Amino acid sequence: MNDQERQIRIAIVDDHEMFRAGVIATLQPYFDIIGQAADVEGSVAMIAQTQPDVVLLDVHVPGGEDGGGAEILVKSRIYSPKTVFLALSVSDSPQDVGSVIRAGAQGYVTKTISGDDLISSIKQVHEGYAVFSPKLAGFVLSAFQNGSATGMGTQGGTIHDDELDRLSNREQEVMRLIARGYTYKEVAAELFISIKTVETHVSSVLRKLQLSNRTELTRWAVNRRIV
Repeated sequence: MNDQERQIRIAIVDDHEMFRAGVIATLQPYFDIIGQAADVEGSVAMIAQTQPDVVLLDVHVPGGEDGGGAEILVKSRIYSPKTVFLALSVSDSPQDVGSVIRAGAQGYVTKTISGDDLISSIKQVHEGYAVFSPKLAGFVLSAFQNGSATGMGTQGGTIHDDELDRLSNREQEVMRLIARGYTYKEVAAELFISIKTVETHVSSVLRKLQLSNRTELTRWAVNRRIV
C-alpha cells in the first residue's frame, strides 16, 4: 500500500450485505472505503454526502423509480460531478451493460473478477481509463458505434493506412486488445509478454497516434472499425 492508493476514496453500492463485506475486506488494505449503500435512495444520499472518487455500482439495486444502477448514476452526478463509476455486477447482459454505459459509467466488470484485477480496475478508472471485462467488449463497442455512450460517441471517419502504418505489428495487436477493454495483465497473458512490455507498447501507440488515454484509443479504433 502507498499514499497514492490510500487517497482513492471508494464507495460500494450493492444490496447484498455479505457481498459488500467481502469487497470491503478485499479493498480496505489498498483504498479508503468511505461509504456503502443498498438501495437507490440511500445510494444517492450517501454519494452526495461522501463525494467518493470511485463508486463500485451494482446495476440491479432496489428502490427508486427505475430501481437500477443507471438511475443512481444519473441522479448522483449533480451532487458529486467528479465521482467516477465502475459497474460491478453479476449480470453480463447487453441491456444492463448498455444502460450504465449510456448513463456515464467509466467501466463495467463482472463479479467473477479476481481481487487483484478489481484493484487494478479501480486504479485505472480513477486515472481516467475505460475498463471492461473482455467478454463484454462486443456490447461496449456496439454502444460506441451507436454513439450512445455518454461522452464517448463516435465521430465517424474511415481507416487511414498511414495512421496504422505508424504502428508495428505487435503494437497493433496490443492496440486492438486494449481497445476491446482488456487490462494490461490480460493483454500480457494473451500475447505471452510482460505487463511492463504492454505498458511500453501502449505508451508508444498513444504517442504515435497522438492520443491521450485508453478511452481515446478505443474511440479511435471503433471509428475505424479495426477492433
